[in-house]
Amino acid sequence: MLKNFYILISQKIINCVDLYLLLILIAFMAIDMAVIYSAAGSSSSRFLGQFDHFLFSLFVMFLIAFMPTYLLRNFSIPFYILGIVLLLCVEFFGETVKGATRWLSLGFIRIQPSEILKIAVPMMISYFFDAQDKPYLSFRSFLISSLILIIPCFLIVIQPDLGTALLVFGAGISVIYFAGLSFKIILPIFLTFTFVISYLLYYEDTLCADDVTWLLLHDYQKNRICTLLNPNSDPLGRGFHTIQSIIAIGSGGLYGKGYMLGTQTHLDFIPERSTDFIFAVYAEEFGLYGCIFLLILYSLLIFRGFLISIQANSQFSRLLAGSITMMIFIYVFVNIGMVTGILPVVGVPLPFMSYGGSALLTMCIACGILMNIGRTIEK
Repeated sequence: MLKNFYILISQKIINCVDLYLLLILIAFMAIDMAVIYSAAGSSSSRFLGQFDHFLFSLFVMFLIAFMPTYLLRNFSIPFYILGIVLLLCVEFFGETVKGATRWLSLGFIRIQPSEILKIAVPMMISYFFDAQDKPYLSFRSFLISSLILIIPCFLIVIQPDLGTALLVFGAGISVIYFAGLSFKIILPIFLTFTFVISYLLYYEDTLCADDVTWLLLHDYQKNRICTLLNPNSDPLGRGFHTIQSIIAIGSGGLYGKGYMLGTQTHLDFIPERSTDFIFAVYAEEFGLYGCIFLLILYSLLIFRGFLISIQANSQFSRLLAGSITMMIFIYVFVNIGMVTGILPVVGVPLPFMSYGGSALLTMCIACGILMNIGRTIEK
């Protein structure tokens, strides 16, 4: 009888866990632990810390994968409201670190509420469209869903944390797009963005002068954009991160310098080498072929997420799975873009690779939701 019980439990676990996603995450874990060990200079505290982060995050992922799917939908409103309340608490009671007020101390733990909104916003907007039960996106629905998205983004921007706000916005706008956003709205936004970029490139020297103030942006955000356009304008200051990262990636060549043999890494030229710039460490030691392998892993993860979204059996599940997959893609694109010098440095970690518990937990929660939705698909 005990044997039958173990067999039943094993079958339930197999049915709940997406083996494709699990194998990809195990591969990421193995690569990340090796790179963290090298990037941290053989520091056992960071290595063990990241290992603990993985264990806890995977535990939470399995809990979400096993929970009844309808609870995801029912928790959407309370989860969103909780995130907004915590963001408001940050404004009044938050801790300021390096000029930004992003953390909230609960006594026994310190949390970053903006991480919650990366999941809560797409859940809430997916719930809203599912409750509408309409085959098309009306203008009224577009306005309401945009308001649901803009409120948390605004609260995150004023912390200030533009990088996280862009990630939350990307996840939320993905839901609206998948719900049927008209190209009549997308086209003007695209043309406006193109005009702003063209104007910035043409008048770079004038706009990036020290005495010029940009509306809606802090000075450090302006400096990041100007540094992207010309890192050599301040090679030992604002451009140091980008320049040293590019040197590390280029010096890796095809095959890399070898594990724990990266000179830019171990001579302390790469800043934030175990967090935001860990891709530069990986590229220097494993080279182009290693980077291609890592990008293949991310592509498989994103492909699996979209496949789950396409096969989902409800509007809520389809929109949520699609937006979460897009969120992972945006994470990867922005981090690798800033490390390689094609995007401004905005402090976005590389999924499943950068050291830290908050971002890793968010990514594992996202994968847990994908597994939860995936197990409801008719095999």
